[in-house]
Amino acid sequence: MSAIHFYKYQGTGNDFVIMDNRKGQYDFLTEEQVHFLCDRRFGIGADGLMLLNNYEGYDFGMKYYNADGRESSMCGNGGRCLVAFARKMGLNSEVLRFMAIDGPHEATMKGTDWVNLKMQDVNGVEIGNLYFYLNTGSPHFVKFVDDVKALDVFEEGRQIRYNDRFKAVGTNVNFVQPTDNGIFVRTYERGVEDETYSCGTGVTAAALMASGPEEKTYTVPVQTLGGGLEVRFTKTGEREYKDIWLCGPATLVFEGEISTPAK
Repeated sequence: MSAIHFYKYQGTGNDFVIMDNRKGQYDFLTEEQVHFLCDRRFGIGADGLMLLNNYEGYDFGMKYYNADGRESSMCGNGGRCLVAFARKMGLNSEVLRFMAIDGPHEATMKGTDWVNLKMQDVNGVEIGNLYFYLNTGSPHFVKFVDDVKALDVFEEGRQIRYNDRFKAVGTNVNFVQPTDNGIFVRTYERGVEDETYSCGTGVTAAALMASGPEEKTYTVPVQTLGGGLEVRFTKTGEREYKDIWLCGPATLVFEGEISTPAK
């Protein structure tokens, strides 16, 4: 059994196990052990797990695993939580720069738990019959609906995620409803294989698709099951977006020690 000192963070209900791995002490983790740590009955319970790593030329590196134990693509809420954790671990630059699987990011904090995270530019969106498909660091299927609160997100999302096109590598599926001043988003996440309370890259994708035809700067308030976020960006072409910022809370829930099963 190997003991782990962990921290549990959440950003609008999207929750994560985080470890400080800057000395490489948690490089031993296997897919099975990550899955155990994220298990809500037998482990700590989380939508994903992250390691805070050293990365030359940056304040830190981000390594992200889905709850199924597999290393995955970019997680926006995870990135925001890791920034808050990095601050707690003593990385106090006004602008924190880090490397993730989709490339470099930068972030700032307002107060103790509000994180503004810069996302990658988006160039190109597939527009289909009643859907959009784009990559905001992770692949996202976006569909606008009339009554998002009444929707069976697990069943509807699972059907799309496991259809013939996506079943091999998966996609995240977002259902979006316009509100008086923004949008309401619910997301089925691959790797978790269920609805999560919030998905940062999904919220980002939905906000981009909710913008109007004008090429200008937008600020889109977003409501999720776990709370409110804000996405700011500039539309520079019909399907081109830059200077994208995902903004919202990232808070420490608790920290503790746990032993992982043998490899």
